[in-house]
Amino acid sequence: MKNLLWALLIVLTSTSLPAAPPVPDSVVWEEAIEYSNPEDTHLQLNLARPKTGNGPFPTVLCIHGGGFRAGKRESYDALCVKLAERGYVAATMTYRLAPKHKFPAAVHDTKAAVRWLRANAAKYKINPDKLGVTGGSAGGHLAQFLAVTANVPQFEGTGGNANQSSRVTCVVNVYGPSDFTKSYGKSVDAHEVLPLWFGGDLSTHKALHIQASPLYWVTPNAAPTLCIHGTEDKYVAHEQAVWLIDKLKAASVEAELLTLEGAGHGFKGADAEKSEAALFEYFDKHLKR
Repeated sequence: MKNLLWALLIVLTSTSLPAAPPVPDSVVWEEAIEYSNPEDTHLQLNLARPKTGNGPFPTVLCIHGGGFRAGKRESYDALCVKLAERGYVAATMTYRLAPKHKFPAAVHDTKAAVRWLRANAAKYKINPDKLGVTGGSAGGHLAQFLAVTANVPQFEGTGGNANQSSRVTCVVNVYGPSDFTKSYGKSVDAHEVLPLWFGGDLSTHKALHIQASPLYWVTPNAAPTLCIHGTEDKYVAHEQAVWLIDKLKAASVEAELLTLEGAGHGFKGADAEKSEAALFEYFDKHLKR
């Protein structure tokens, strides 16, 4: 019985890990590159880039979701390979998770990753002036936060390469929340997830909920934004994207909303295809011209 349980555990563990993406001959793939080491937490990224060409290439940083408490960078491996095939350098990063690491640790890590990419621009043929970011759900929030808090000192952290900028050129935000103060009651798991990240709910930590909400950091200096969101999202309400796009436009920031009618949280089939096509088109528009 003991051996059977161990065998079952091995099977469950192996099947839960994302399979390594097929890498075409035109792409150079590197895994587990350390980009920062806060609190002796060795943070790594995976990176895909074109095998040929002198560059410098436009670059995209991908940030995984998981409610700020779960998820793995490998979930974006396949997209990184696709982006490299299209002439980008693309990286997917690990960041510190709740409840052990609360806000703003994950924010500090994303900014450290952007600074690392710029610091290593020559090595990886990166164009530091053409650096986009994307993510889904919690990753969409972190991507959007990068877009609205460029070089805000309190969010930079001490993750290395302090001489580099954490500014991004544009963002594709896939169903990321914009206002945490209005998440409770509109999300099936906000009451579980957010107190883990903030150390409490609205009744005890409202200031942190406001501070972490991209909606409250919108200025005319925010990066151009594409939000992609489904109308039947039970985890992050579609209205969160509407509020953000409206506020960006009011600040004269280029902003677009792609609404997928009937889509939930985690696109599938035709919705996933539309989302990916829109992402490629948006990055081509802002990073290749």
